[in-house]
Amino acid sequence: MLSGTFTSSRGHSPARARARLVLCAMSMLQFFIAVDVTVVNIALPAIGAEYHVDGHALTWVVVAYAITGGGLLMLGGRLADLLGRRRTLLVGTTLFGAASLLAGLAPTFLILVAARLLQGAGEAVALPAAMATIVLLFPEGPRRSRALSVWAAVASCGLVLGFALSGIVTAHLGWRWIFLISVPFILVVIVAALVLVPVDPFASRERQRLDVPGSVLLTVCPLLFVYAAVEAGSPATGPWMSLTALAGAVLAAVGFVRVESRSPNPLVPLAFFSDRSRVRANLTTMLLSGALSTSFLLFTFFLQDRLGIGPLGAGLTMLPLAVSLIVASVLVPRLLGRWGARTCVLVGLAATSGAMVVIALVAVLGGGAAWLLPAMLLIAAGMGFGLVGLQYIAVSGTTDEDAGIASGVQRASDQLGGAAGVAVFAGLGFAPALHRGEPFVVSVVLAIAGLVVGAAVISRSPATVEARPQVE
Repeated sequence: MLSGTFTSSRGHSPARARARLVLCAMSMLQFFIAVDVTVVNIALPAIGAEYHVDGHALTWVVVAYAITGGGLLMLGGRLADLLGRRRTLLVGTTLFGAASLLAGLAPTFLILVAARLLQGAGEAVALPAAMATIVLLFPEGPRRSRALSVWAAVASCGLVLGFALSGIVTAHLGWRWIFLISVPFILVVIVAALVLVPVDPFASRERQRLDVPGSVLLTVCPLLFVYAAVEAGSPATGPWMSLTALAGAVLAAVGFVRVESRSPNPLVPLAFFSDRSRVRANLTTMLLSGALSTSFLLFTFFLQDRLGIGPLGAGLTMLPLAVSLIVASVLVPRLLGRWGARTCVLVGLAATSGAMVVIALVAVLGGGAAWLLPAMLLIAAGMGFGLVGLQYIAVSGTTDEDAGIASGVQRASDQLGGAAGVAVFAGLGFAPALHRGEPFVVSVVLAIAGLVVGAAVISRSPATVEARPQVE
């Protein structure tokens, strides 16, 4: 039977069976949280029509979830370390499920945005605890590599299938069901966590004060940065609004560092960043996630705006990408131990760069939806190789005391990087005052520049972070 410490499961088949069930439950949670990142995109016109709001207001349905979730993720990681993973997982999952129900039943647009904010908060609390549970349940080596590959593949498929589900559900059931459909599955995750996840041995330790000011600053900083990027080049607001927001983001970042350096219980201890491999992995995660999220948006724009494909057709057209991700998830664990995590990351960055080039060529030269298939295959490789390798580097060497914060930082880098990447790469690329002729090309060039920087950063990681097979 699984004891209080996760690592004791190694070598006992009943505990391994329970570990697999826990992985399935955590992956289910990961899937629906990832789905909610993209599921609203194709449904936005229907939401706007019901509430009589324009496209500018509708962006907050997406931004509220992404920024709040990403900004509070490190608080969630800290909660997992201080209060126990099981307790934090249950609180966050319950909050996410309740917020999903509220979003599906929202009578007004403001309540819908508030529900999306609560969804992001629920994600921030639940996901670091879920990932830390997996990290400590599976020992370093092939088993952890496989578990993290499943985790990343489920998240990637959730992001992609969100488009298809949005089109199907909106067309046949109505947009409200894109939120309601996840509620019964979240209940299953809650029951599984209650039955399968043991109480943490550290859950009863003396409670410490949480770094709430740091959490607020960490949320405000990316929110102002994204606002500055989105409004840049907009003739309606002018440059001063963007510059003011950018200055506010810088001040929030400086304030965050000052708060963390003086707090007795910092949200992210500054000593955490002394591990250069983790810093490089998280920075590269932000740049890769930004390019990947931008590619999804460019796919949607091209299919619907350039080719005139409807929402349902656009969502179904992206299904080959989900299939490719499943194939990549099978290959990556084997190659991670053979090549090393750093090499896998570089392969993922190169594949994503190739995908961005294909998108630009198709946009300039024209062609049907089939011409985007090579880009989809390369994006699948980029997500499979890049994100799994980066996750492995970011959590290598963690212990019971810091696994939660390491997982929270990595997930925050992923989500905030995706939101910021869309704002910078696509926002600047499609800004009327900035692009000339072909916005797809501008967006692609910016994304590739970010990927080149990421490759330069991760290439400097020492060989000691390479994944090494472990004898079981």
